[in-house]
Amino acid sequence: MGTSVQITPLCGVYNENPLSYLVSIDGFNFLIDCGWNDHFDPSLLHPLSRVASTVDAVLLSHSDTLHLGALPYAMKQLGLSAPVYSTEPVYRLGLLTMYDQFFSRKQVSEFDLFTLDDIDSAFQSVTRLTYSQNHHLSGKGEGIVIAPHVAGHMLGGTIWKITKDGEDVIYAVDFNHRKERHLNGTVLGSFVRPAVLITDAYNALNNQPCRRQKDKEFGDILKKTLRSGGNVLLPVDTAGRVLELILMLESYWTDENLIYPIYFLTYVASSTIDYVKSFLEWMSDSIAKSFEQTRENIFLLKHVTLLVNKTELDNAPDGPKVVLTSMASLEAGFSHDIFVEWANDVKNLVLFTERGQFATLARMLQADPPPKAVKVTVSKRVPLVGEELIAYEEEKNRIKKEEALKASLMKEEEMKASLGADNNTSDPMVVDAGNNHLSPEVAGPKGGGYRDIFIDGFVPPSTSVAPMFPYYENTSEWDDFGEVINPDDYVIKDDDMDLTAMHVGGDINGKLDEGTASLILDTKPSKVISDERTVQVRCSLVYMDFEGRSDGRSIKNILSHVAPLKLVLVHGSAEATEHLKQHCLKHVCPHVYAPQIEETIDVTSDLCAYKVQLSEKLMSNVLFKKMGDYEISWVDAEVGKTENDMLSLLPVSAAAPPHKSVLVGDLKLADFKQFLSSKGVQVEFAAGALRCGEYVTLRKVGDATQKGGGSGTQQVVIEGPLCDDYYKIREYLHSQFYLL
Repeated sequence: MGTSVQITPLCGVYNENPLSYLVSIDGFNFLIDCGWNDHFDPSLLHPLSRVASTVDAVLLSHSDTLHLGALPYAMKQLGLSAPVYSTEPVYRLGLLTMYDQFFSRKQVSEFDLFTLDDIDSAFQSVTRLTYSQNHHLSGKGEGIVIAPHVAGHMLGGTIWKITKDGEDVIYAVDFNHRKERHLNGTVLGSFVRPAVLITDAYNALNNQPCRRQKDKEFGDILKKTLRSGGNVLLPVDTAGRVLELILMLESYWTDENLIYPIYFLTYVASSTIDYVKSFLEWMSDSIAKSFEQTRENIFLLKHVTLLVNKTELDNAPDGPKVVLTSMASLEAGFSHDIFVEWANDVKNLVLFTERGQFATLARMLQADPPPKAVKVTVSKRVPLVGEELIAYEEEKNRIKKEEALKASLMKEEEMKASLGADNNTSDPMVVDAGNNHLSPEVAGPKGGGYRDIFIDGFVPPSTSVAPMFPYYENTSEWDDFGEVINPDDYVIKDDDMDLTAMHVGGDINGKLDEGTASLILDTKPSKVISDERTVQVRCSLVYMDFEGRSDGRSIKNILSHVAPLKLVLVHGSAEATEHLKQHCLKHVCPHVYAPQIEETIDVTSDLCAYKVQLSEKLMSNVLFKKMGDYEISWVDAEVGKTENDMLSLLPVSAAAPPHKSVLVGDLKLADFKQFLSSKGVQVEFAAGALRCGEYVTLRKVGDATQKGGGSGTQQVVIEGPLCDDYYKIREYLHSQFYLL
């Protein structure tokens, strides 16, 4: 029997809801992604609440709300306590995303689903991994290896590879095969024939124009709006796809010599960019190479100004401007307020760069045709004044007194229980007056009767007539220089410093965003006032796809190349999911699943896996051949048992059978062309083939998408007369790619 694999969707199948899936591998439960949407509706998390306590590990793939937004709430309210794994950018930028969400909500509502402390507590349990780093689990997960790989959608975005007994389970959602300004493309295509592939159908029905055409249309519509005197609003996420848009605007403004101001406005804008400046090694190869050569950081922004509160934007000079601000859904945050202000002006433009979440204001405005008017709720937090402030303070004092009284009574009960029969008149220093005293706050401002005297850390027993002071014997060690101290008591741990620096949007150097700091330090009593308005939508509304996901055609090609043994489809509309399912059944593999919410499917491999030892006698006779960075060899062996009944591979007793030549790896003709050129062979491409010298032609036939007998086949055909060039080219080919 192979490795047992069960998959249970908890959210995000047959729709565009947040992503959250339970994957059980030999009884070890992974929660892969823990998303929420901008509505923050707890009912979406009911399936998660039923299994949260059974989760053994959490894997996060991206830093936006749809992939990790429910993590603080789940750890606070649902009993989720498992260790969390992610890349460093997902950890850092995900933390800032949740801060921004909290502040945006707190400013317009009495948001109480989680606090900043809950966010810190949830992210404190995150273990950060680098790309391609194999992390071996221990305990219950012994034998399971997890590794993050490049997804290409967001900075630090991850494809998770989970390996057990040689079988791979790949989780790949929201990947992008295209190389962008700040990101490399996904490495999903490098995985071939995994046991299980879990992927999404979100973009299965969408096809995109070429990048150059999209970028030109994007710049043209911005320039047209600004030159006509209008403002441009780009509702964006906090720290995800907005990074690509910022670089795009920086490049376009430089090329076109534009002087219109660009503002990036979130509660954590400056912290976001400060963190991103330190993540160059997670970005595209061209950015890393450019930094090595020029020492210039691409995120040293020349045209984009960072703002952390709306007052700064309101005080900016009048005139056309571009504002990138969160939230992309327009449900809350600065984007909601700015839209309400700008929507009535025909010169203005709201440019959406991603599909709005279901049932949000952004999704409503992306309808075709868009609405001419929308009802919105405008809320803001104002300080309490007058009678409301007096009532608030009286209620606060009442609660404080009740808590003090309760604490005092609890301490007295504890002292009675601890002293017991020892508190009697046999002690000449204790006189039982039979009086119970109230705390100073409870006794009232003028007092009356007796008052307790409180010494920090000590409460006198109720039977004492006067204050009593405890005597503690000093057991400290002393030497010639005084009391011996423990240096560890004075050391500040790195983790504590890191957490303190990050709290409420702190950047790497421990600084706070002005916006987040003012919100934290502002303890004045306040309330939220709301009113409903009908906003006339006279501004232009445009949607352009800059989501950074592979389109339908590319997804199908990649899945055909990966050719998983079993495929599980999640996250996408019902129409897109069904379309991709039918395509994959016909062209990818015969086992395609699209489970419903809380439907557990068993995708256990039909293969059997055994652990065997390679005997020393066998390995001493194996001849390795170097191919590229690896050494490989044929191994002919018989299965036997060792003294401890462990299976072992032993040398064959008879002569080994002859082997056919086998092409090793994925031969790329462009690479082989470069190799032949280095050997002095004249070579060029002609009609998809490689022309070597005057007579010999190399042609690649078949690929991993053509399955014969259940596996991909790939061969290189050498065409031409039998001459010296023919044999020389064949020898070069065999030396590089063939195991004989």
